[in-house]
Amino acid sequence: MGQVTASGLTVGYAAMLEQFAPMEAVELSAYAEAHGFSGVMAADHFQPWVPAQGQAAFVWNVLTAIGERTVGDMGPGVTAPTFRWHPAMVAQASATLAAMYPGRHWLGLGSGEALNEHVVAGYWPEAPERINRMFEAIEIIRKLFTASLAGKDVKHAGTFYKLESTRLWTMPAVAPEILVATAGPVTAKRAGRLADGLITVGAPLEKISGLFGKFAEGAREAGKDPDTLPTVLQLHLSWADTDEQAMANALHEWPNGGMRFPKADIRSPWDFEQMAKLVRPEDFAGRMVVSADPDVHRAEIQKYVDLGFNRIYLHNVGRNQREWIDVFGEQVLPALVR
Repeated sequence: MGQVTASGLTVGYAAMLEQFAPMEAVELSAYAEAHGFSGVMAADHFQPWVPAQGQAAFVWNVLTAIGERTVGDMGPGVTAPTFRWHPAMVAQASATLAAMYPGRHWLGLGSGEALNEHVVAGYWPEAPERINRMFEAIEIIRKLFTASLAGKDVKHAGTFYKLESTRLWTMPAVAPEILVATAGPVTAKRAGRLADGLITVGAPLEKISGLFGKFAEGAREAGKDPDTLPTVLQLHLSWADTDEQAMANALHEWPNGGMRFPKADIRSPWDFEQMAKLVRPEDFAGRMVVSADPDVHRAEIQKYVDLGFNRIYLHNVGRNQREWIDVFGEQVLPALVR
């Protein structure tokens, strides 16, 4: 299952399909695993955040190719089973990947962003409806996994979705774990009740500590031990040979990391590009570490480990992926303490 840096902690590679062509993302994922990273997270994007990123490959194809080239865990972190996708299709894609690579695939789900979901020209609702859609979708996916493993058909008629009697005919021996992306306490509590784990992105530690508390509360209500469930962090960072280059990479490649407002309602990379012109170096402070010093990055990652995350996936925002993988594989991952 890949390399573990310390007891119970794995640090994986975030393959950014928004920035790298699919085969390059596959090569980089294999390179990362060879240098101490434990697995791969890749997001389901129909468009990049900004045009400068330049790519948006189909996540399920890329994960399949990554599966052939690596031995660690892998999952879409995240896909939205809510607008472009009917939940049944996400369940089928996930079950197939898990059947091909037993024990390695996890399913990361979120409520979606207009950037990716509006392309099918449906109504884009406000956040509460998006969240309710996601949880109903999780219910359908869970029903399909459970019934299919039992050799039974299942159906669903809910507020947002219908599913006629069917099952998944291709299933792994064990259903993939379902991880829910959340940044809010109410969603975190529901995720604790209904999902197998939590995914979030780097944020102030007190905010994440609150999420953990609500997630644990929901898990206990459902009779689960929260200490045994995966808590997953995606952490964006910018490392380069100099601080100046690290900042230049952040401003050009990942200006969305410095945008201090919710982004879920923005529809176009071209709109993000206009907003990116307003991002200044100081906007990354407290949101993303931008530094040439590996030890500064190690200390930041360690804070999240100390908070209780047991799976972390790192995204270096620059194009300098191999150099970064070399440095972090040698100097940062082995120094993390769980």
